[in-house]
Amino acid sequence: MYNQGAVEGAANTELGSRIFLYEVVGLRQSEETDQTNYPIRKSGSVFIRVPYNRMNQEMRRITRLGGTIVSIQLVTALQPVNGKASLGNATSVVSELATSGETANTEGNGKATSINAQSAEEQNKDKKGKTMTQAKAKKDHGDVPVNTYRPNAPFIGKVISNEPLVKEDGIGIVQHLKFDLSGSDLKYIEGQSIGIIPPGLDKNGKPEKLRLYSIASTRHGDDVDDKTVSLCVRQLEYKHPETGETVYGVCSTHLCFLKPGEDVKITGPVGKEMLLPNDPDANVIMMATGTGIAPMRAYLWRQFKDAERAANPEYEFKGFSWLIFGVPTTPNLLYKEELEEIQQKYPDNFRLTAAISREQKNPQGGRMYIQDRVAEHADELWQLIKNEKTHTYICGLRGMEEGIDAALTAAAAKEDVTWSDYQKQLKKAGRWHVETY
Repeated sequence: MYNQGAVEGAANTELGSRIFLYEVVGLRQSEETDQTNYPIRKSGSVFIRVPYNRMNQEMRRITRLGGTIVSIQLVTALQPVNGKASLGNATSVVSELATSGETANTEGNGKATSINAQSAEEQNKDKKGKTMTQAKAKKDHGDVPVNTYRPNAPFIGKVISNEPLVKEDGIGIVQHLKFDLSGSDLKYIEGQSIGIIPPGLDKNGKPEKLRLYSIASTRHGDDVDDKTVSLCVRQLEYKHPETGETVYGVCSTHLCFLKPGEDVKITGPVGKEMLLPNDPDANVIMMATGTGIAPMRAYLWRQFKDAERAANPEYEFKGFSWLIFGVPTTPNLLYKEELEEIQQKYPDNFRLTAAISREQKNPQGGRMYIQDRVAEHADELWQLIKNEKTHTYICGLRGMEEGIDAALTAAAAKEDVTWSDYQKQLKKAGRWHVETY
């Protein structure tokens, strides 16, 4: 717990030139957006760099936005980050994202979840001076690329293709976009995200801030040539809570209507919460709603696509993957043909279970949601989760989490196991991965 008096007591001339690193959990976007009736994406830990003279102000802001400060560390104001930039005397882009009134982290893609700024992680050192988050990443995944391109110097990519994913009579607009990364240094791995900076000015007359989107392609890209990155983006559309006016998301609308050849500002990559285990014998449980399918598609391509398997001879997946996918209608089953092809070709290694809310009924006669499917298969899922080689990934609407926990609580209780305690152990072991909004 943060002790304000201790920090104030340590104030001196030297501290006045220092930067403090706050680790914050539970931060919502803003007081204004917290009152809206559409989902706001929730992050895990975020890291905010704060000058000494703004510490009290920032602590009040974090508290106002529902956040909890779990640690504060003193860092040098001019310490280089990734050899590309200094910390400077302003709060980080994470703070900017958290306070932006329309950061469509909310814009329905499947990520914009945990924002793990590399500069922040480099400060999170143990007593021996080793970067703890980096050490874990290197052990499991090698060097994980983070923040190659920053908001003040994005890479300008080009749209290669922009294809609709929702079939006729489906609900909403969802697009699969492929961007050309030729000439860039941007490398990424499955489970990461990139930032997109839309053109124009926000309501305050300032340049639009970036929005984060889960990457829907493997590290080699859809063309398996290491030159592209793909996104799965839904156009955000909602009714204004006061005026009733239909509002469209700035960045999601920009992306959904881009044409091949047009430019797009790309930052990142970011994120380590959703990385796929390197173990080819691992079991992977995936629970997704809507565009939360994005990282899952990347996992499945890496595991099962012929061209990907040929490009990764060191990773020949032999485990079991189970996707439980929630959508409103059958035409909204994103990547339906791809998923069915994998299921047909690898019936012993991949299982697809759909929850189609407006077409299927749960045992109580209500709509069939993803949490109802989890309840239906809870005992089987529980046995799989207990396997030490099993990783579980949840991506999509935050509302499904409570139902998932309830179903697994009942299954675990049959063996006198308390699910909440067991889940904590899974998280500590790095086997429970969640990005919801």
